[in-house]
Amino acid sequence: MPKVSEIKKGTAVEFNGNVYVIKTMERSVPQGRAGGSIYRIRMYDAATGNKIDQSFKDSDVLNLADLTRRPAKFSYSDGDEYVFMDNEDYTSYTFNKERIEDELQFINEDTEGLLVVIIDEQPVALDLPLNVDLEIVETDPSLKGGSATARTKPAILSTGLTVQVPEHISTGERITVSVEDRKFISRADK
Repeated sequence: MPKVSEIKKGTAVEFNGNVYVIKTMERSVPQGRAGGSIYRIRMYDAATGNKIDQSFKDSDVLNLADLTRRPAKFSYSDGDEYVFMDNEDYTSYTFNKERIEDELQFINEDTEGLLVVIIDEQPVALDLPLNVDLEIVETDPSLKGGSATARTKPAILSTGLTVQVPEHISTGERITVSVEDRKFISRADK
């Protein structure tokens, strides 16, 4: 049973008799308090998809839920339903767009390292790789002589995500983006 300070985003935990998947965590250190940090956690009920926001002290302990992670690939979308296929046994997992809206900004047909989180044989969340490669569909023209450490400009990626990129990067290039920071890392390997 880990302390709250040891838990990461995407972890499934048992809380108040239900299983929740942690979506976001914010750490704050209140002024004038002797002691530790406060963690504000947004989590979604694995069964119903309802969200709750809860605050914990860094020393609080949560039970980890029994879950399975299966490697998968994005297959297709049908309206608001997104279907992912298991890489090993070809099982399909369906998610509602609302449930995975944040993750969709990093997913396309080529996304590698994607995992489907399964609890009680039900897909409940997606676990993304640390970095993804995406194509730039719109940005200002590249500047000749622009260096890699020079100013940045906004670039819209194939998934709709907007990130800041160096001035020498142009439309049509593939770049590597950090999922956690939502920032440009480098040009993608071809």
